[in-house]
Amino acid sequence: MATPISRRAILAAGTGTAAGLSLPGVAAYADDPATTSVRFTLNAQVLDGGEQVTSITLNTARLGPIDPASLSTATFTVHAKATSPIPIAADDVIFSEYDLDRTVTAVRLDHRGNIVLDLSYAEGQIGGSTLGYIAGKGRNVMLDLAYTITQHAPIALRDHRSITIKNFVQGRRLSDPEVDAFSSHVSGSGMKYRLYSPTRSHSPRRGKHPLIVWLHGGGEGASLPDNYYDNETTLRANRGALGFATPQAQRIFDGAYVLAPQSTSAWMQDGPRFAPRIREIIGDVASRNRIDHDRIYVAGCSNGGYMSMKMTTVYPTLFAASVPICGVVTSFPPGGAPLIPDAELAKISIPSWLVTSRDDTTVDPQANTAHAHDLIPGSLMTLYDHVIWNGHQFAGHWSWIYVARNDPSNNGTHIWQWMAAQHRR
Repeated sequence: MATPISRRAILAAGTGTAAGLSLPGVAAYADDPATTSVRFTLNAQVLDGGEQVTSITLNTARLGPIDPASLSTATFTVHAKATSPIPIAADDVIFSEYDLDRTVTAVRLDHRGNIVLDLSYAEGQIGGSTLGYIAGKGRNVMLDLAYTITQHAPIALRDHRSITIKNFVQGRRLSDPEVDAFSSHVSGSGMKYRLYSPTRSHSPRRGKHPLIVWLHGGGEGASLPDNYYDNETTLRANRGALGFATPQAQRIFDGAYVLAPQSTSAWMQDGPRFAPRIREIIGDVASRNRIDHDRIYVAGCSNGGYMSMKMTTVYPTLFAASVPICGVVTSFPPGGAPLIPDAELAKISIPSWLVTSRDDTTVDPQANTAHAHDLIPGSLMTLYDHVIWNGHQFAGHWSWIYVARNDPSNNGTHIWQWMAAQHRR
């Protein structure tokens, strides 16, 4: 079997290099009793708990019309192996590595005639994640994914000929339409970011589009000692940025650009230094696109919750609204000076809606979110008891799930509608 090429290796090589590499094709025809190789693509979806591989597309359309009656969940088996792209220290641990068989739940043909293997997946299920969390570094990384497919029964064509595929070759990209809708960029100061551009179907009534800035949590920044900086985890770790790019959000915001910068370390390590670098990206995006400068919004979770508040203290007239989620304002770790002093919080004049959960054991909700709410003039706050969505209970720190699903409400107005109604004062 051909050795699968790790996705991380291609990312490190760069887009231009990857484009120049030769790609294995289908070196056989339908009248052959067996084909030499068929490429396949891993299809992924970002759940509330992070991205998982949910299906596999086998590029079999070129083999000829396939009889779907010859396909069953017993036709193929799938083995998956996921490993860290960087070395893990002996005293450290990475979560979500795996080496196991994936359960095939259905086999079908897509509209092109390719075979699709649907895989079992669910929130919290082991064996489908595209990300691994390195505990000692507090970082998510893109796992190197190596999938092995084995065919156990012939595939019948509609002309009654049968095919057995000898080799399955993993493609060099992970397909996730929501993530792929965000283009990849690097600012003049070297900070990476992703940008969603609204479709033509969402034409703003005033001729210009709003801009939503999403600031990620600590786990999605770079890991400088390892030179790991992927511009991937900001979108794949949760639905924070993706939520604002959904059709529902785009209708509410009248077609919004969604900007997701990626910290070169962690926002809380040096917020005052990162603030102008984020501002630089906002300026670049605004200058190159038809952005309504009166409708620029900032939202973020955890580290990004802190940074969204910090941005409103540094740039008090830039944003129309701010949504800090489980953000930190006290000293972190405890014992030092507060990250955002009370005097700065009291001067925030930008409309703010803070969100957290009472069972957050990572960032104290009372000492941080509730305290900030008490000081920020006119701010709103939604305080949940637990983080539960679609029957699954998540860690209490993950209250960003509610904002990504437009759940917080005040007097019947949900948080996206509230944001969209705000204009820069």
